[in-house]
Amino acid sequence: MRIALLGFSIECNRFAPPATQRDFDTRCWVAGEGLVADARGASPKALGEMPGFVADMDAAGPWTPLPILLAMAEPNGPVEHIAFQRMMDIWRSGLEAIRGQVDGVYCVLHGAGLTTELDDPEGALQALVREVLGPVPLVCSYDLHANVSDAMVRDCDGFVGYRTNPHLDMRERGAESARLLRRLLAGTPAFRALHRLPIVAPTVSLLTAQGPYAEVIDLGQALAAEDDRVLNVSVMGGFAYGDTPFNGMAVIVTATDQAVADALALRLAEAAWARRDRFVARLTALEEATRLALESPVPLAFADVADNPGGGGRGNTMHILAAFHAAGVTGCLVGVIHDPLLAAEAHAQGQGARFTARFNRPQGTLAADDAFSRPFAAEAEVVALSDGRVTGRRGIYGGTAMTLGATAALRLGGITVVVISIRTQCADPAFLEHLGLDIGQARSVVVKSRGHFRGGFDEFFDHGRIVEVDAPGLTSPILARFDWTKLPRPVLPLDPETGWTA
Repeated sequence: MRIALLGFSIECNRFAPPATQRDFDTRCWVAGEGLVADARGASPKALGEMPGFVADMDAAGPWTPLPILLAMAEPNGPVEHIAFQRMMDIWRSGLEAIRGQVDGVYCVLHGAGLTTELDDPEGALQALVREVLGPVPLVCSYDLHANVSDAMVRDCDGFVGYRTNPHLDMRERGAESARLLRRLLAGTPAFRALHRLPIVAPTVSLLTAQGPYAEVIDLGQALAAEDDRVLNVSVMGGFAYGDTPFNGMAVIVTATDQAVADALALRLAEAAWARRDRFVARLTALEEATRLALESPVPLAFADVADNPGGGGRGNTMHILAAFHAAGVTGCLVGVIHDPLLAAEAHAQGQGARFTARFNRPQGTLAADDAFSRPFAAEAEVVALSDGRVTGRRGIYGGTAMTLGATAALRLGGITVVVISIRTQCADPAFLEHLGLDIGQARSVVVKSRGHFRGGFDEFFDHGRIVEVDAPGLTSPILARFDWTKLPRPVLPLDPETGWTA
């Protein structure tokens, strides 16, 4: 089996500054044979889908990978179109070089990508595969935050979405994609059905351990297990901040029979609609969070959900840190603040140095989110320094080689803050632990993350000890705070009068 391998994965927030080529270079840009070598490595740069796919294909027997390019970046604003066009040129030339010599294609996609000119770059990449290779079996895997366009479903043969949030099943979905592709190559027919709902759920309402979204996903898997004609069920929560014409919770079913796919997709869409009133954000006011940090008898994790780098946030708002510092909170760890200038200054000062730490100093052209990224200053001591090279220990980054850039731990009174140089969400304990910080001894931990920290910090904080804080930021779950331009309206929860008929 000769299988082409390629991918494009970035979650794009319409309201954040544009992503550049450098964002892919610093996170994951693997091409040619380097793509397969990375996937087979002990600590790959790529997230789990491609390693999972390659491992399953290796285990199944002889095959020939035909790798082209896998480009991944941390969530950000829309990708500069010129950078995306360079990627398209690489994919086109790679596909043209193997035309007539390829049996199938696996494509790692996110599904919530944007460019400065395109609302659906994933659809454009799938269309390119079809244009160059024709009707070869094509399986695509997607993040469950995908905003699903008609083109994404039309131009693949197998649609495989994540099932867990926080994302812990990426390797499994890569392996599932390999199994599905082998079935298609063996002649199994595949038909797809799509139902999109006028529900743009706040991100904090899309957990899969409990809640309405979990219930619909679990129902889909239970029903799929009862019918061997069903090849895959994917319930996609969507990504509100993409602000696309096709935003909305979506159900995609792949089956060997079109009627089976249609019926199951409809049943699950109706199940999601029946739970529509439960897709809401319930956050804790900053004043109450500060009181809890001072008075809680048990350690707590405070999630800065409105400044989540995993959703395009800049990872540098000061609202929680400033409030906790002013109130005299002690025994607190804060991670991770993106501030390259401050990290560089801490390295220049050296471990043990005391100086005035100035966060968010103005530099160059003001970014689009400066209203949130306000300055803050406090006396600080440098307690630890590193080059920021770590291997993820748990959760979404478990086993993944990560680069945080020059990193420093600064003690501001009773609060220790980890400052990094390459913007990343605080989803893994290793980001703090590699500096010698003991999470188990902290009275409170503040994380710049919306939900993926739950898969990394769960050994310290169960669901009942997590406080989602209402503060300003580019990823606030209070959707009425954004000026939407392309979101289909009416839509829940923004428009209470919204109706839906299958």
